[in-house]
Amino acid sequence: MAAVSSQKMLDEMQPDFTSGRVFDKVFAEGMALVERTASYLDGPGREMSRKLPREAGLTYAAWSMELTARLMQAASWLVMQRAVRDGDMSREDALSPKYRLRREAPALEASEQRGLGLPDAFLDLVENSEALYNRICRLDEAIYQSGTEAHEGPVNRQIEALKAAAQQGAFDPMKIWSGTR
Repeated sequence: MAAVSSQKMLDEMQPDFTSGRVFDKVFAEGMALVERTASYLDGPGREMSRKLPREAGLTYAAWSMELTARLMQAASWLVMQRAVRDGDMSREDALSPKYRLRREAPALEASEQRGLGLPDAFLDLVENSEALYNRICRLDEAIYQSGTEAHEGPVNRQIEALKAAAQQGAFDPMKIWSGTR
């Protein structure tokens, strides 16, 4: 039943999301951020990183790798959504766990690094990429994981029990009133 309900939810949510302006905006912003970050890391960022003190330089190197990895994951997810929308990929294939995007590593906290030697332009890109990544993780959760194991808990079990009771007529006022007379 969960597979049917998650597929139904996917069918209902996917077209609305990818065919709307929200998707177009997220896609454009995400791809623009990927381009800006690549330009920075290959240009001014590379030059600045050579001049950083040792500790800041190590942080810069580690964070730039993490930043690149997260942006590539976000871009891949966005491209996959567009492929589903355009019919180049089936919704069933998009359900595969290999396409899920969720935060497993802690976020990079750019605000904690301000004033410690890293360039502000780099830290701005880190903050923007973390915001994009978080947004896409929430979208992935809303589109693909609603009604699945991510939401199975005691509250949802109670809600399902109430729905079942309602379907059996437990909340039918006429049935209740006729039983009390």
